[in-house]
Amino acid sequence: MADSELTRHLRSALPSEAHKGLIESVLPTLIDSIAEISKTLRGSQHVSRAGSANAFGDDQLNVDVLAENRIRYVVSQCPFIMTASSEEDPIERSPQKAPGGSEHYTIGFDPLDGSSIIAPNWTVGTIIGIWEGKTALHQPPATKQVAAVLGVYGPRTTAIVALRLPGLDPVCLELGVGEDGYESTEIIRTAVRFAEPPFKTRWFAPANLRAAADDAKYMQLVSHFIQNKYTLRYSGGLVPDVVHALVKGHGVYISPVTAASKAKLRRLYELYPLALIVECAGGKAISPADGTNILDRPLEDLNETAGLVCGTAEEVDFVKKALLA
Repeated sequence: MADSELTRHLRSALPSEAHKGLIESVLPTLIDSIAEISKTLRGSQHVSRAGSANAFGDDQLNVDVLAENRIRYVVSQCPFIMTASSEEDPIERSPQKAPGGSEHYTIGFDPLDGSSIIAPNWTVGTIIGIWEGKTALHQPPATKQVAAVLGVYGPRTTAIVALRLPGLDPVCLELGVGEDGYESTEIIRTAVRFAEPPFKTRWFAPANLRAAADDAKYMQLVSHFIQNKYTLRYSGGLVPDVVHALVKGHGVYISPVTAASKAKLRRLYELYPLALIVECAGGKAISPADGTNILDRPLEDLNETAGLVCGTAEEVDFVKKALLA
């Protein structure tokens, strides 16, 4: 990869030769995949069922399969990515290629998050977690997941990139992804951070609002937001709703787990990458079932699911108290 604005910035912010392959090969490769998926979506005028289901039993759309194939292809070109697994194919598979020196990474990704809202042409995204080593299983997420990428496909194609390397300050950037991929990518913001109080406007995104009909605590929480004049921003897409909070500097996203609503979000392919990005931006990401930090629990099975509360730290703490008191 040729030198670029982003590469130069990351070298300056993360002056570590130990992760040179991550900065100069892995991240450029994955940003290229986001540019390719963006072009694929613009050329896919018809969204339809592919006639297949992923390993979790979810029906696949034609665009799910196309996005998966785009990422798999670019991953096969990167010598530092040893294994990769996805929500569509949750097995850590090794691309057939020679390893790239002493740096080894595995990625877990959701190629196209937002299948339920893509047909009406709403914003959707890609979620990618990057782990040091050859597997994400049985590894401490807080230290072994060293980077994460959110691709956002809306009127523009953008990306949020976070890196947290040992001994270095975390980095969280917002990028504008051009048609030519990494080489035409621009840095929109060098530091994505949640704002400090007092907040002029407060936002909330209550996923699975139907669960409030069966759970009094969730209903009371939603009522609290309404009575205190929070602004509702909920699209039904995990990526755009979390990115909205990151861009605005405030917000809380809640995907509850109740007796009638089981956990649906995948730890490896959705929760871990989102949690890393939120933490690098100064926020919190917890499980609504027990209040523990998402990144505290190692992955025992690639198919694990959980709920999610994430966003501004003060709001997450309030939701934790409200749901678990």
